[in-house]
Amino acid sequence: MAGHDELLAVALEASLSGKGAHAPSLDIFDGLDWKLAGVRPAGAPHSIYQLLSHVTYWQAWVAAWLNGKTPRVPKHASGSWPGGVAPAGKREWDRAVKDFRKGLAAIERAVGEGDLAAQRKGSSRMEMIRAIASHNSYHFGQAVVLRQMLRAWPPPSGGVTW
Repeated sequence: MAGHDELLAVALEASLSGKGAHAPSLDIFDGLDWKLAGVRPAGAPHSIYQLLSHVTYWQAWVAAWLNGKTPRVPKHASGSWPGGVAPAGKREWDRAVKDFRKGLAAIERAVGEGDLAAQRKGSSRMEMIRAIASHNSYHFGQAVVLRQMLRAWPPPSGGVTW
């Protein structure tokens, strides 16, 4: 039987990837036209681009924390929603998706590095990784609903459909 740390690592990796819970995390933004990424449907508080920027912001924050840094917490929630409603063009959208993927990969690597129970400033590595996985999952659900509203779901991979 796998050790306790191995079981925790497997659970954290599944949470980060969406495995067994929702469409793969890496596929949520795939195949989306950059113009649609900046549309905020009537009544929606955010565009998909804003959600992606927000998720990427917190992934970078957690990755820095996991690497022993002390990233600054914004004074207000609005400080973790960088950028505008829409990307300026395809290049900016592609860069945002690439940055998201890079941040997710950094956190996935961190699962296997160091002691998951190690504490720093009142939180363990495991708690921080679990928190960002839950945070991402929450906003991925929002992004999927927006894509459905924009008739841009599923992604090329097919997403999770029956």
